[in-house]
Amino acid sequence: MWSVDDIPDLTGRTAVVTGANTGIGFPTALELARHGARVIVASRDPDKGREAVGRILDRAPGAQAEFERLDLADLGSVRAFADAVGSRLDGLDLLVNNAGVGMIPRRTTADGFEMQLGTNHFGPFALTGLLAPLLLARPGARVVTVASDAHKLGRLDLDDLELRRGYGRMSAYGRSKLANLLFAFELRRRAGSRLLSVATHPGATATGIMTLGPLTGVLKLLLRFAVQPPEAGAVPSLYAATSPEIRGGEFVGPKLRPQPASAAARDEDLARRLWSVSEELTGVQFPDLGAPATGRRGTAAAPEPRERP
Repeated sequence: MWSVDDIPDLTGRTAVVTGANTGIGFPTALELARHGARVIVASRDPDKGREAVGRILDRAPGAQAEFERLDLADLGSVRAFADAVGSRLDGLDLLVNNAGVGMIPRRTTADGFEMQLGTNHFGPFALTGLLAPLLLARPGARVVTVASDAHKLGRLDLDDLELRRGYGRMSAYGRSKLANLLFAFELRRRAGSRLLSVATHPGATATGIMTLGPLTGVLKLLLRFAVQPPEAGAVPSLYAATSPEIRGGEFVGPKLRPQPASAAARDEDLARRLWSVSEELTGVQFPDLGAPATGRRGTAAAPEPRERP
């Protein structure tokens, strides 16, 4: 059985891990740094992000880890992050789209998107597009998108992205995870072997992504024992990020077994339509994924005016 001890030497490689200050993001960043990668810890909270870098350096002396602020619920922050990273890198080997929110009351992002879809899909979509040329500049670069088995509970209506016809915390979360899989699979089709796109399902993990709501103390205690620790939840991401067995297009689940995806997640027409809508609404145009890489970052055009919720 594969374990983090099987991660190869990553010296000379650079990785970005979003949400790397907490949950499964922290052990993901820690193990990548421990095995020699230069890791950029992306977090929306500067204090927590810098504290995470300190913890990584304490646990892995000599590691390379640095902080850069990123708020996926704000496309201005996404562009600023891409500019800051691109100004000091000539290539990027790994992007782990890990950060996300889950099962929260209905809110909107800085750009007017429903918060779960905006943070879990539109933000990572824009980030990947802006960093794509840096990724394409490195042979064998990978994009790992943390999805979930909860995608089976989601339904994606491109005519109601704001969920005006009804909002449910779990169904909205499932919809955002369905969007993650549609994106990961479409990126694989568009980039082929030039950029390996992999999706993962970490399994039930003790992270802060869930708002537990009005559960009793007893139920909360039982839930703690029913889920795995973040270190175990990070294993699918680390396997997808580093294993030589990865060819792109996989959906890696707990125990590193192939995870079944719903028919909706495999709908290529829906994936193409979501891609087009995502480029339009974020204003981020992906480079030609089949053309020779130049090492320059993707473009961020001003988005077309859109009705706000």
